[in-house]
This record gives sequence, structure tokens and C-alpha cells, in this order.
Amino acid sequence: EVRVVESGGGLVQAGGSLRLSCTASGFTSAEGRIGWFRQAPGKEREAVVCISRSDGSAYYADSVKGRFTISVDNAANTVYLQMNKLKPEDTAVYYCAADPTTWYCREPYDYWGEGTQVTVSS
Repeated sequence: EVRVVESGGGLVQAGGSLRLSCTASGFTSAEGRIGWFRQAPGKEREAVVCISRSDGSAYYADSVKGRFTISVDNAANTVYLQMNKLKPEDTAVYYCAADPTTWYCREPYDYWGEGTQVTVSS
């Protein structure tokens, strides 16, 4: 079974940076996607960025393009989300999710971490 564990959230001032980490283990193939999703208070969870495990192609939500970057350390089964130029509207619980079969950067994903809080102060 795939296991997903996130880390790296915290409090940062607007314009600052944070890096989130996601270790996703237990895959039995090189297919599927790993994604970062977020849920702000009172809002629905939304996709932020997803990366293909097979070719490394990434999809970014328009709201984070140019500011967030996803990268992969295959040897460590870890995906990183570098978040720069953070804005107060980026405040949310960030979830890492993995799915061994999906082609898409939208729910449903099969395996989820518990989430990590990111708070951006103005």
C-alpha cells in the first residue's frame, strides 16, 4: 500500500518562501501521479501542482505558476514543493496525495497525507 507523509509547513511573512516535502512509498509501478492540494478555511480543496511519476511532467494551477516549483528525488521517494513569493491567499492546509493510476491533476486520488498547515501573514 502507498504511504504518504508530508512535512515542512509553517508561518511565513508575505513574500517569503517555504519548502514542503512529501515522501510517498509503496508504489509497485512507475506510473501515476503525486500531487499537492490545498484547502483554505471555508473553501473547497483545490489542486496546486501534480507531477507524473513516469516522465516528470508537471501541471501547475494558474494561481501558483511562476511562484511554486515541484521537484522529485526518486532515490528518496520524495517530492518537494518550493513555494516562493508567498501571498496571504496561499494560507491553507497543504496535502500531498498519490495515485498509481491517475492521469489527472484533480481528485479523486487514492492515497493522502494528513496535511501540513501553511500560514502567510500580511
